[in-house]
Amino acid sequence: MTIIRNGSSKVQDTLKRKLITEDDYNWKLGESEEEESSGVQVLKYIGGFDISFSKHHPSVACGTLVVLDFKTLDVLYEDSSIVTIDVPYVPGFLAFREASVFLQLLKKMQDSSHPFYPQRHVLRFGSACHLGVLADLPTIGVGKNLHHVDGLTNSSVRELLEAEDNFNVDFIPLVGDSGNTLGAALHSSKESFKPIFVSVGHRVSLASAVEIVKRTCKYRVPEPIRQADIRSRDYLRKHH
Repeated sequence: MTIIRNGSSKVQDTLKRKLITEDDYNWKLGESEEEESSGVQVLKYIGGFDISFSKHHPSVACGTLVVLDFKTLDVLYEDSSIVTIDVPYVPGFLAFREASVFLQLLKKMQDSSHPFYPQRHVLRFGSACHLGVLADLPTIGVGKNLHHVDGLTNSSVRELLEAEDNFNVDFIPLVGDSGNTLGAALHSSKESFKPIFVSVGHRVSLASAVEIVKRTCKYRVPEPIRQADIRSRDYLRKHH
């Protein structure tokens, strides 16, 4: 396990040096009808990844990629793949277990010259930085659980969310003991009292990441990830 950690840490350090945490794309989010009709290139598609593991065979999993219309949130494309994953789970190194599955699904879409591929943000639970750098696509990290790093804890974040000054705000920046902003806690829908946690992946700023996530939530979990989760579980049940 130590060997795996050491080797993975070196790869992570290499990828981290290539990470871009500001907006690095040439389209707009389509803030108004005027902008959409003015000839400005706007974001049309948003992707989501998820992976589901078999309850009976822990090494068997189904990875699913979906692409949604950014404006309507209708599913336009989906692809799933049953795989065997022999890489053990190591906390902090989830991407080394799952990223290859998603890269294969992306490559399949790219090889088919699908029009969705070059113009898409990708939302992902975990591994967003890793996947974004390897695929060179704008990615966003979304999580249902808080990572306890740099002094951030569930209790401290709960206090921020419940503070009177924050009652009417959509999201709260999460600043660690180091002074670095690590992400944001976001109440993603009126029906959900539990926050989700948004972070930059690659080539997307935190402000843009929060705005994109807000605009893709019908429920607590952003629709691209929710659809990928539903479809990966269904595909795994039917094909394994």
